[in-house]
Amino acid sequence: MKRFGALLLFPLAGLLSGCDLVVLAPAGDVAAQQRDLLVVSTLLMLLIIVPVMALTVFFAWRYRQSNASATYAPDWDHSTKLELVIWAAPLLIIICLGALTWLGTHLLDPYRRIDRIEPGQPVTEAHKPLRVEVVALDWKWLFIYPDYGIASVNELAAPVNQPIDFRITSSAVMNSFYIPALAGQIYAMPAMETKLHAVINRPGTYSGFSANYSGAGFSGMRFAFHGLSDQAFEQWVAQARTASAALSRENYLELEKPSENEPVRHYASVDPDLYGAILNLCVERGKMCMNEMMSIDAKGGLGLAGVHNTLPLQYDKLARRGAVFGNDPSYVASICTAEEAAAAARAASDATPANWPARNLSPLRGAGLLRPGTESRRAEADTPSLGLLRREL
Repeated sequence: MKRFGALLLFPLAGLLSGCDLVVLAPAGDVAAQQRDLLVVSTLLMLLIIVPVMALTVFFAWRYRQSNASATYAPDWDHSTKLELVIWAAPLLIIICLGALTWLGTHLLDPYRRIDRIEPGQPVTEAHKPLRVEVVALDWKWLFIYPDYGIASVNELAAPVNQPIDFRITSSAVMNSFYIPALAGQIYAMPAMETKLHAVINRPGTYSGFSANYSGAGFSGMRFAFHGLSDQAFEQWVAQARTASAALSRENYLELEKPSENEPVRHYASVDPDLYGAILNLCVERGKMCMNEMMSIDAKGGLGLAGVHNTLPLQYDKLARRGAVFGNDPSYVASICTAEEAAAAARAASDATPANWPARNLSPLRGAGLLRPGTESRRAEADTPSLGLLRREL
């Protein structure tokens, strides 16, 4: 009967053979280092767990009541050697685990650029990173390739042995971007940007998904990640450029609306400022961007007049949020258009300090504030009120 029971366990082994062990056999170097950290940590802990389990069985058998040959010492209460073993072994394991975890935490920091393609092959200047902007939507993934001017929904591709720089955000709720074969998961949050640096070392098609519950369509937030050769990746880009659709702000607002189990689609062109607008919550026309609002607040704000700079909110993903009491939903109106703000930002990044107008930073006057009755140096410099200002000599 016991032999027959043992035979019943073989079907269970067959079921286990269908498990996907991609975490223990990844195709990316970052995921492989994370796997090694997991395995080594587990083995270090087993150095304590296995002897303890074995000694528990040994003592239960050795000092059982029926074993008259076992030493009986009812008055024994202390052994210095035994105390040293009991405390020294776990302490050494904890020190090793702490050192290993500290090194792994810093070396595998997702914000840190990778320094190797694979063991023995460091990153050189010839390895130009592939930039990918990731947006978690309800309930789908949007991938923007700023260097190629294309975008895709629920499909991601990258060349083999080329560093990938991900910039990740979300349009609505908190999500989690995870490709087990490539690297560890990292969260996607609205109005915030997280980063992930990784590399894929073997060609193939791998599964990516959301690892954080985000609503009704969460189970359909899956996408295919293709690790391709350089030639195959160029063909994929060329195919994406043949798509008839363009990802403008208006098309993005339609895409952003909640939908489930979206098919793969491509966009032949993308608004170059779209990702920045998504990140700063100002895709809608006339809406003030978050970074613009923070810049105004840093310069002293708009004063009392600024409290009236709001407009009724007409679109909020087809559902009003927040409490049902209080004022109607509204948003802060932009002082300039999104295109003007983007152009000003680009101009500011190209400007040199010598061309900046003067700014008085005297502590008696505050950061950029003028004494009553004095003329504005901004007016003297004939620059807009939101322009960049220079220290006064």
